[in-house]
Amino acid sequence: MSDAEPILHMITPLKNTSPFDVNMGVDAGFKTIATYQEVGLKDVVGLTQDAMFSRSPNDAKRTVLFIGGKDASLALDQMAAAASALFPPFEISIFADPSGAFTTAAAMIAQVEKRLRGKREGGLEGARVQVYGATGIIGGIAAVIAAQAGAKVTIVSHLVIEDVEAKAVDFKKRFGVKLDCAVARDDAEKTALVKNADVILTCASAGVEVISADVLKAADNLLVAADINAVPPNGVAGVDSNADGVALPHGVGIGALTIGQVKYQVQHQILKRIRNSDTALQISFLEAFELARQLSE
Repeated sequence: MSDAEPILHMITPLKNTSPFDVNMGVDAGFKTIATYQEVGLKDVVGLTQDAMFSRSPNDAKRTVLFIGGKDASLALDQMAAAASALFPPFEISIFADPSGAFTTAAAMIAQVEKRLRGKREGGLEGARVQVYGATGIIGGIAAVIAAQAGAKVTIVSHLVIEDVEAKAVDFKKRFGVKLDCAVARDDAEKTALVKNADVILTCASAGVEVISADVLKAADNLLVAADINAVPPNGVAGVDSNADGVALPHGVGIGALTIGQVKYQVQHQILKRIRNSDTALQISFLEAFELARQLSE
């Protein structure tokens, strides 16, 4: 192993680097962290090459590029751009987790899988999953992870169906997953929709109740409802932030802090793994999901 000091370079297209991510980097053992704001896609290759070539080939692997922001597609594009600049022996590690969305979505689906054990043979395979707030960064990636795990996923808009259709087209091109689309603007439309749900994921804005008690009663086939909103009112009626399998009229509920505890462990362990690795790693939501699964066993 190289004796060189690990360096964490954090890039974001936003005006500010996330203090959450900086804290996570420090807690994972990084003593040297550099931040870069308003980084566009065209800037990534140059920054990556600067990080690569400034150290000897043996020490390059002690350099880590963290990709933040609030746009999943842009973060994935930036990760691809950074990866395209790498070649042996000048290879650095890359970890994309914009707004913590990749690790949060990974934790959410892993916790749903955990609660499906013993309730549904095959787990997520063939399960009917509805994602509310799917135009957001966490909801969209949660939908992709669930679809890749074999679920039949419907992404739901609260305004117009075109919003989720655009997301479905993008993710089909990127990941080859098929996402059905629906719109549910009020409780009447939600009531009709949830009757066909085995799993409900709510990933809407903080403080917004997406699934009311009346809508929840209509979800006759529901096995698991998971919510990432920690600000009251929570996204699903009866599912508070600490819910960890709370009984609902149908199925059980998982709250934001239960998901968040796994998310924190996933991001922390990934950062530690990268910091201590003898080889350059590339980590996105797929690797985060595998770790979340292990932590949820």
